[in-house]
Amino acid sequence: MDKILRQVQEQPSYAAQVLLTTAAVLRIQAGRPLHPRILDIALGFGADAIVGTLPMPVAVDAMDRARAALPPVDDTVTHGEYALLLDAIAKTV
Repeated sequence: MDKILRQVQEQPSYAAQVLLTTAAVLRIQAGRPLHPRILDIALGFGADAIVGTLPMPVAVDAMDRARAALPPVDDTVTHGEYALLLDAIAKTV
């Protein structure tokens, strides 16, 4: 039982998993400048992959936490640079 509890506690939160998946999607075209619409699309892929089959209250909570953790989109940042930010933020949510 302790082993199972430890595994659950060590697993990233759903919000963190959404951010990490979003970062992976952004890395596909790492050198391109990031536009807010592209971030929304990548976040949508992350949401579908991680919380798409979870009960609605759990999914909504995870997405609210993930969105609240997003840094502002600056038109000088690339997909890859933003992905690095998401990786770091995912460790805190």
